[in-house]
Amino acid sequence: MTDRPAPNPKSFRYAEEDRVATLTLARPERLNSLTFEVYAEIRDTFRALAARDAVRAVVLTGEGRGFCSGGDRDDIIARLFERDPAGVTEFARMTCDTVLAMRSLLKPVVAAVNGACVGAGALLALASDFRYAVPEAKFGFVFVKVGISGADMGATLLLPRIVGWTKATEILMTGDIFDAAEALRIGFLNAVCQEKDLLPRAREIAARLAQGPAFGLATTKSMLNRQLSAALEPALAAEAEAQSLCMLHPDFKEAYDAFKAKRAPRFR
Repeated sequence: MTDRPAPNPKSFRYAEEDRVATLTLARPERLNSLTFEVYAEIRDTFRALAARDAVRAVVLTGEGRGFCSGGDRDDIIARLFERDPAGVTEFARMTCDTVLAMRSLLKPVVAAVNGACVGAGALLALASDFRYAVPEAKFGFVFVKVGISGADMGATLLLPRIVGWTKATEILMTGDIFDAAEALRIGFLNAVCQEKDLLPRAREIAARLAQGPAFGLATTKSMLNRQLSAALEPALAAEAEAQSLCMLHPDFKEAYDAFKAKRAPRFR
């Protein structure tokens, strides 16, 4: 059986070493915010890695002082206002497909959070199997602060299972930013590492897992997913629908206009 070729994304860096693939988001000047292209290529890369036997584990990180600051306000949010309802729903479903591709990859995924981890960036970390962060990292599921729902990319399904229902409700309804110490305390992180140790730590666990029993690890992740599977795809579909409705609501445009004008939003 011929192994699938290595992915060749254009919007972020991709490298392989010792059966570990490293994906590095590479828009440091924008805190690695996501564009339509980055979303699609992350989704497609994780789908491709499912058929690449040469890769047994994945590390996801960012360049510069940010892991990922979420959807880019100009390259995504501003352009969503130009789309019709079907186009907005198509985008929301693509974001959920990105999470589904990460969870469906039956190989360990390790997030090395090197800085700001906000919005969709927090969801990329959430969809990973392991999460390590620097002490300076900041986290935020900030969707309500931009006038949409905290139910985004599987957050209402996945986050309560990691931090508990009460804390997840607080995080998703307030949109408050929290630091690495709090993320570790509530169980969102596996460990906090100094910057010089972050990638070595992430690669160490990824390499260790890459040397482990691929079938056993795949079965473990599959069974973990199975506890979600009855709800995962319907939940993602429901969140895509709910979020697209929020994106079409005037509050979303008001939040964007207020940000550009450097004023407080006036929600309806």
